[in-house]
Order: sequence, then structure tokens, then C-alpha cells
Amino acid sequence: MAQRKIGDVVRRQPVTLPATATVQQACQEMHTHRIGAVMVTDAHGALEGIITGRDVVRLLAEGKSPAHTHLAAVMTRSPAHMPPTHTAIEALRLMHDGGFRHVPVVAHGKVLGLVSTMDFRALEHDRLDEETGVWEKL
Repeated sequence: MAQRKIGDVVRRQPVTLPATATVQQACQEMHTHRIGAVMVTDAHGALEGIITGRDVVRLLAEGKSPAHTHLAAVMTRSPAHMPPTHTAIEALRLMHDGGFRHVPVVAHGKVLGLVSTMDFRALEHDRLDEETGVWEKL
């Protein structure tokens, strides 16, 4: 069976903001687009970081204001990312091993999109579970 490339999964224009945007602006984008993360890019479209719903919860728990906090202060800098030629199972494995749910897709230094665990088929999740089980037995 042919394996899907993550480039095949990326279907929409990536949602990006500059590091100078506020957390509130990122939350508005996540709400509008019904997504769980926004990528932070520079003026040339290069990936600088990512902010997720988990980051926002951490910010609120610390009592900080989303309207007055810039993404640069809370984003995950230089997040793990993949080119569009990697397979879906490789992306799932990276997310599983790293304990995160989103992977930016980057080619030639530019953000192409973002994939999350929800973007993949049950078959790909089953394969990851099977591989994880084999490694845990070794």
C-alpha cells in the first residue's frame, strides 16, 4: 500500500501571524478558522515558532493578559517541522514521540501548511499503534 505524503494532507492556506501579534489575535484566528494552532513567521514566510491552545491555557494560568502578550513571549520557538515529502506515518511518529499534536510543513524555508493528528486516517493511526507496540516489546 502506498503511503501518503504529508504534502497531500495539507489542504488550505496556512494561518500565520508575526511574532509581534498578540495572543488574543492568535486566539481570534484559531476560533475563526477552527484550528488548534497558528504558526509564527517572519516577513519572508520563514517559520519562527508556533502557538497552540495549550500555550494559551498556560498563559491564562499564569495570570497574563492575552491582549497584552506578544506571541514572541509565549510561542514555541523553532518547532519540529517536516517537508511535504515525508510520509503521514513519519509525521504521526514525530508528534507521538514529541508529545505534540501539530507539525508545520515547510519547504525551501517557507511555511506551506500545518498538519495535526486529526488530519490522518485511522489506518495510519493503527499503523503507528502497531509500530509502537513492537518497539515497547523489544
